[in-house]
Amino acid sequence: MTQDTLAVPAPGSPTGEPARWWRDAVIYQVYVRSFADSDGDGVGDLPGIRSRLPYLASLGVDALWLTPFYVSPMADFGYDVADYRDVDPLFGTLDDARGLITDAHDRGLRIIVDVVPNHTSDRHAWFRAALAAAPGSPERARYVFRDGRGPGGAEPPNDWESVFGGPAWTRVPDGQWYLHLFAAEQPDLDWENPEVRAEFTGILRFWLDLGVDGFRVDVAHGMAKAPGLPDVGHPNQVEMLGTDVLPYFDQDAVHGIHREWRRVLDGYGGQRIAVAEAWAPTPERLALYTRPDELHQAFNFHYLTAPWDAAGMRAVVEESLRTAGAVGAPATWVLSNHDVKRHVTRYGGGATGLRRARAAALLTLALPGSAYVYQGEELGLPEVLDLPEEFQQDPQRLRGEGQGRDGCRVPLPWEGEEPPFGFGAGGSSWLPIPTSWRDLTVAAQSEDPGSMLALYRAALRLRREHPALGDGPLRWLDGPEGTLSFVREDPATGRACACVVNMGDRPVRVPAEGGPLLASGPVHIDGGTAELPPDTALWQSREEG
Repeated sequence: MTQDTLAVPAPGSPTGEPARWWRDAVIYQVYVRSFADSDGDGVGDLPGIRSRLPYLASLGVDALWLTPFYVSPMADFGYDVADYRDVDPLFGTLDDARGLITDAHDRGLRIIVDVVPNHTSDRHAWFRAALAAAPGSPERARYVFRDGRGPGGAEPPNDWESVFGGPAWTRVPDGQWYLHLFAAEQPDLDWENPEVRAEFTGILRFWLDLGVDGFRVDVAHGMAKAPGLPDVGHPNQVEMLGTDVLPYFDQDAVHGIHREWRRVLDGYGGQRIAVAEAWAPTPERLALYTRPDELHQAFNFHYLTAPWDAAGMRAVVEESLRTAGAVGAPATWVLSNHDVKRHVTRYGGGATGLRRARAAALLTLALPGSAYVYQGEELGLPEVLDLPEEFQQDPQRLRGEGQGRDGCRVPLPWEGEEPPFGFGAGGSSWLPIPTSWRDLTVAAQSEDPGSMLALYRAALRLRREHPALGDGPLRWLDGPEGTLSFVREDPATGRACACVVNMGDRPVRVPAEGGPLLASGPVHIDGGTAELPPDTALWQSREEG
């Protein structure tokens, strides 16, 4: 009945130390401004997160990843940092950060914070000093300033384009140009400058000393640029970020930076981690970011973008496990985040999208490695596609680059019958919450044993309790066409959990062995077989001999 086995290296470090928490952690992404508002201004904040820690602990996740809450003019909603060592008043204070970290630890939750090393805000003290200084000065050497091309230097130094659209260069009054791979308000730092490296080592230590458990590294593939800043030659390649070899992304020199950071993290006892937000042209290139002396994890965007198709999904899972295993790292699995359309909508929307999202949750949580849950996916929230024009603030959209990311950032609905559904006491939210979400609130779903929230709570509890789930090997099983079927085994106890997902368009029958543990939808069990409708996943208990 079995086919082949994908082996994953045994848990632990290359030196044989005990298993690390991050190898199979479930990490919940908190988009800070949209999670919970404590002061009634319509914007989420750190005290709001602190007040909702009981919910997160009861959900069953292991850690929280918080998007940037540092001092920022918010040109890119906090990913333009003006002060890396303080909290923006919009989100609270440093004391609020300390209190959140302490309370989270008291509830058994770890805290991962964003760090944004590729660029600063144009309001950062360093960049203000650079603008005030002369070309060739030490102040400008912290950033990527260059003379222009053509008569009078009137043309940008090369043909690079911003991810947000338009040239990646902006000219300053004295005639020089500075590089910004994102918005003009986000000037790129020059990571060949030792002062830049030393500054970020200090930033990491500042937050580690405050007690954070790790960092999500924004644009981890972007800090190193190709020597000489050569032309791309075909300017529109940034359209699919990371899918082409570009001279400003995924350069080999970036790995030296990550090795420096790993030494800092290891100096805090070996349980502090870094997670790469890295886009690379192949899974093999992505795996390089998680070699034993570099970062601990990298987001698996190949899985996020995989089609709802059994053969395609299996290929991505196999490749992800193979490439991560080759460097001894855990694979990671993510379905949504604050930069992409929510997967309920990507999987077809409506009842179809919801069924597939429920099945995808069980698939994801059954795979070996670490899983990420974006806030609201445990509620089955869809993308909001009809936000009024006056509320759409994403700089990516404002610069003409597609629909923008506001639709996946709409605040969470907590309780009540009318917007903003308990998001904050002030009766408002920075993005409007659809009235139709009244049945999707945390309170409404907590009363419904068939809700998406109930499914996530049950799956996370079983994942924590079942010895075969989490880190470890995966063995594929034969199954009907259009299905994914595999088993997770714990050699120490002989217990196993089998997962089968019907991604086809007709019901299938599979062996019912050992008893059902959890299903994403109605499953009919008759004697020794189970019938799965389309877009349905089933976990079953097995005893392995």
